[in-house]
Amino acid sequence: MKAFLERYNKRKAADQLTPSQAPQIRNRSNESTSEHHPHPKELNLTNQSTPAQAHQPSNASEDIGTSKHSVNEFNIEDLPGDPGLRRPILEYHPNVRDRVRRHYLMQGPCQPKNYVFPKTIFSGVNRKFKETWFKDYPSWLEYSIEKDVAYCLHCYLFKPDTGDQAGGDVFVGTGFTNWKKRSKLKQHVGRTNSAHNNARRMCEVLLNQRQHVDTALVNQTQQDRINYRTRLNASVDCARFLLRQGLPFRGHDESDSSKNQGHFRELLKWHSDKVEDIKKVVLKNAPRNHQLTSPDIQHDIVKAAATETLNIILTQIGDALFSVLVDESRDVSGKEQMAIVLRYVRKGQVIERFVGVKHVTDTTSASLKAAIDQFFSENGLSISSLRGQGYDGASNMRGEFNGLKALILKDNQSAFYVHCFAHQLQLAVVAVAKNHILISDLFIFVGSLVNVAGGSCKRRDSLREKQVAKIIEELNVGAISSGKGLNQQTTLKRAGDTRWSSHYGTLVSIITLFPSLVELLEEIKEDGLSSDHKQDASRLLDSLESFDFVFSLHLMKVLLGITNLLSQALQRRDQDIVNAMKLVKVCKEQLQDMRDNGWDSLLGQVVSFCEKYEIDVPNMDDVPIIPGKSRRRAPKVTNMHRYRVELFSTVIDMLLQELNDHFTETTTELLLCMACLNPSNAFSAFDKEKLIRLAQFYPQDFTAVSLLALEDELDTYIFDMQSNDLFKELKGISELGEKMVETQKDQVYLLVYLLITLALILPVATATVERAFSAMKIIKSDLRNRMGDMLMNDNMITYIEKDIFDCVDNETIMKIFQNMSNRHGQL
Repeated sequence: MKAFLERYNKRKAADQLTPSQAPQIRNRSNESTSEHHPHPKELNLTNQSTPAQAHQPSNASEDIGTSKHSVNEFNIEDLPGDPGLRRPILEYHPNVRDRVRRHYLMQGPCQPKNYVFPKTIFSGVNRKFKETWFKDYPSWLEYSIEKDVAYCLHCYLFKPDTGDQAGGDVFVGTGFTNWKKRSKLKQHVGRTNSAHNNARRMCEVLLNQRQHVDTALVNQTQQDRINYRTRLNASVDCARFLLRQGLPFRGHDESDSSKNQGHFRELLKWHSDKVEDIKKVVLKNAPRNHQLTSPDIQHDIVKAAATETLNIILTQIGDALFSVLVDESRDVSGKEQMAIVLRYVRKGQVIERFVGVKHVTDTTSASLKAAIDQFFSENGLSISSLRGQGYDGASNMRGEFNGLKALILKDNQSAFYVHCFAHQLQLAVVAVAKNHILISDLFIFVGSLVNVAGGSCKRRDSLREKQVAKIIEELNVGAISSGKGLNQQTTLKRAGDTRWSSHYGTLVSIITLFPSLVELLEEIKEDGLSSDHKQDASRLLDSLESFDFVFSLHLMKVLLGITNLLSQALQRRDQDIVNAMKLVKVCKEQLQDMRDNGWDSLLGQVVSFCEKYEIDVPNMDDVPIIPGKSRRRAPKVTNMHRYRVELFSTVIDMLLQELNDHFTETTTELLLCMACLNPSNAFSAFDKEKLIRLAQFYPQDFTAVSLLALEDELDTYIFDMQSNDLFKELKGISELGEKMVETQKDQVYLLVYLLITLALILPVATATVERAFSAMKIIKSDLRNRMGDMLMNDNMITYIEKDIFDCVDNETIMKIFQNMSNRHGQL
């Protein structure tokens, strides 16, 4: 032992020399031999066990912990959360066992909340696991949803070989199922020196790094601890800034001679130059093997920050009811990623939080369901608490028999599905654009116009210059006014393939840039580089200056303007289902009013536009000559009939029909009952019978007794609300929920507030999930396309949920970071 200590102290002394003191010291991989572990990207857990294989001994040839190859392929993110799916701890390689143990200890025991535990018959009596047992044994008791058995976390991690004491291998291998004998749990804990308590102490020692042998051998001074804390705090500060901005940490060349060592090192260098105390202990002034700047250290800090951010979100949810919003998309590396957002109510307010992104090997409903189950298991959530599902309407999501919706409904019939309202609106607009030939031609023409006008930088610059000249000319003659924010430089907007609301911006830009576009096309027609360019410009110019185009352009601009406002309103995070139904109804009423009374206004706008830019306006009483149709066979109708009936009225009727077809949810009994909670117009929509019927949709939340109590509570509730001035001006159930919490009425009318909560939880749109994919494109870009799934998930949580991340202090991050591995330094 003495010889070992001498060798250790010599190596320690050499490692602590600065680069200037020891230029000949060999380079060490990842800067440290004791505080870093194999990088997550280099690890991948193989041979995952099936539920039937969990906790069962495996053959030596299949043992993942017996070969060096297995250690290199270990991946911490692949560890199952459900205790019934875990491998025995001794099957892991000895070099990674402590890492596995730390992961499960930091994650805590698997204790699903609000789960409906299945019943088992014991001596003719139905018995089941009790959720209250978690409160009695919070640190070690865990339950496997997969196997319907209970386990002990401490004994799984450090079970000594003590024979059959306290049930032998029951709480580790086969699992505890004797629900009628709760005393067995206390018996398992045993006395002070029981097997369970010994395992518990070993878990505590593992997390207490001051008792670790590496720490005991280092003999760290108080000044070393202060320097280590200062150095780690500086690294956390730099990581926090980069996470909030979605910036990469590493650079292409991080060597000492590099002019740009990457954001993390450069920011740390800048930070140390501003604070003298930091400069003394970081980078070149830190021990060579303890600079806290390696990729592994950076990843651990990011993991610690994301872990605490997610913990705060899960703590806010607690045992409350929630909904799940799911969508999938490919990242830049071609991996299929599934984003998960939880929607819940806190203090009367609707909150949607991004909680993670999971890599799925395929997008079948079974794979998506397995990924959701794994996420719920890892984070102590239960499908029993689910009260809503929100998807985009793809077949693998909304399939009636094998879709994700159907699979979740098999586990929980109260998890009602809502097809994303924003997607339904988009489908309605797409259907009109495809099925009406004139409108279809309009968007084809617009696409060609954008391609020609914006086909080169030269043409785009020319278009901008012409528009600036037009603005100056109109300012000089007083046609337009000047002011802050007015007359901004603009260009022709390109519409998105999957976002029909973006077509509204394209049509507006064409109207704004119309004279400049005409001049540009005339230039191309005269001075084009090739005859093809000249012909394209001539064809577009003829169509652009036609009355048909101008009329269709203005008509769709007005219609898309109405639907665009609805689309923006539906994508609000705090939008509730009742208000969304009302917005859809208002949109339909606007369209109907336009059909009945908007013809003269639209025609006036079109005629005024044509006169301004010298476009021929046809006589509405004449019979039109339609190109491509025989005059003899063409119907003898006037221009008025063609434009008002065949175009104006038909397009609006088609759009109204599509809205009625796609928004079928607005006629279902569930949503009609929820509409009775609307407080608008002094609670005029209140209907006691429908609200009782609404409660019956949720048998898990309203028993037969509570339904009787609800009937009496509703009478008092409506009398109180209609006579209270504080509740007279409310416009939606979201405002009602907030006001009830503010006035503490939620504690008086518990059952009514539960109905309000259920209505608020039901999702409206998947916009929050899609915004997460936009963030994914920022974080995992072309230059960061090799980013691992776990690192990307951690970056996205902190980047998207900035307001939660800002509440996490550095001290908490450092404590989690410290417990993630055996560290060379101590706080």
